[in-house]
Amino acid sequence: MKRFFVKDKQFYLLVLSFALPVAMQQMINLGVNLADQIMIGSFGETQISACSLANQFYFIYNILCLGISGGACVLTAQYWGAGNAKRVKQTTTLALWLAIGLSVLFSVLSLVCPETIMSFYTTDAAVMACGAKYLKIMAFVYLIHGTAIIAVSVLRTVGVIKLGLFISVVSFFVNIFFNYVFIFGKFGFPRLEIAGAAVGTLIARAVEFAITFGYLMVVEKNLKYRLKDLFVKIDQALMKEYITIGSPVIVSDGLLTFGNNALAMIMGHMGPSMVSAYAICNVTVQISTVFINGISASSSVITGNTIGKGETEKALNQGYTFFALSVIVGILGAGIIWIINPLIISFYNITPETVEVTNQLMSAVELIVIFQCIQGVMTKGVLRGGGDTKFLMMADILFLWVASIPLGFLTGLVWNMSPFIVYICLRIDFVIKSVWCVHRLQSGKWIRKAKLIEETKMASA
Repeated sequence: MKRFFVKDKQFYLLVLSFALPVAMQQMINLGVNLADQIMIGSFGETQISACSLANQFYFIYNILCLGISGGACVLTAQYWGAGNAKRVKQTTTLALWLAIGLSVLFSVLSLVCPETIMSFYTTDAAVMACGAKYLKIMAFVYLIHGTAIIAVSVLRTVGVIKLGLFISVVSFFVNIFFNYVFIFGKFGFPRLEIAGAAVGTLIARAVEFAITFGYLMVVEKNLKYRLKDLFVKIDQALMKEYITIGSPVIVSDGLLTFGNNALAMIMGHMGPSMVSAYAICNVTVQISTVFINGISASSSVITGNTIGKGETEKALNQGYTFFALSVIVGILGAGIIWIINPLIISFYNITPETVEVTNQLMSAVELIVIFQCIQGVMTKGVLRGGGDTKFLMMADILFLWVASIPLGFLTGLVWNMSPFIVYICLRIDFVIKSVWCVHRLQSGKWIRKAKLIEETKMASA
């Protein structure tokens, strides 16, 4: 037990100071998503499916931006721990410009060929048409949301923890209100149904952007990042450091996202009932594991800061504690899913067939969620914070593409097995990654300090 739980109350208080705001922020975002689905669900399964599948494409962009910010935060956490604010600013600038370039690509695709995008996920003409309406409006969300993700993530590594929570609270009320107005056509506005959900999201993201960059450019006192820093020259040493440590995170998250989209395509071709059931299950899983996102975020920042200070043995001990916490939260998550399953299903106007599929998926989720929590904290938290990004790239890519996708395709589309078996196979990578990453944790080879930290110490000596 001594190995798995560090004896330092300040450590646990620090974890909570990071984890609780992130978890609450995630819960608020999930509340918005759940409200969206319930509102859209009142118009039937076609629009639920369309919204879910269209968001899979948006999810690609979202995860790629998280990959960009994740790679940047590995460096900014270590630089901040070493007291090098200049490198933190330069890394932030690099990440923002990468997000801007990515947003242009996704905006063009969503405006020019939304029907083509939807055709990858479903052959249902009605679902494709609804999803295309949604994507055309979401094309205007990419830039403002992606850059806000970068800013909030970097600020978290320098100690600005509560901003993300505040933004989510404001976004929650803005999104719910405007979704209600535009989905149902209230207060004299037209009833846009699924398109109304996209309009509400656009307005909410615009508010998020204004608050985020207003704070970053004007109010924030720790980093003191200002507009002029957005145009600062990035030196080659930092570019090389980011490519070495950050690019595997982008590649990993990108290919992981494409893999998850392949899973969505498999389920999309299994019929609307499977798509609707998966959308309902996905919200339930996110609710039950909301705190694990907070632990992942806190473990990444704390590990990076600790390694930046040169305390590698302490970082190793903290890694074991984060692993133990992930197991505990995973077990609690399984229990929550079992308890809230009937309540969540009762919110939706779905057919008996979809109810049966949803119940089977929920049963599978109860088994998988423990491993989902373990691999989440290891890959997005401890090992990433330690700079072991190349190993994580292999872990994320290999098992999803070699195991989950082939097994999901065979069980779902070839052998026509039960939804329970299909979901287990689609998420078998969680199980394999959990075992592999825990073995990596034990080896201690995951601790990799950024080279520019050593250069900074040498220059100041």
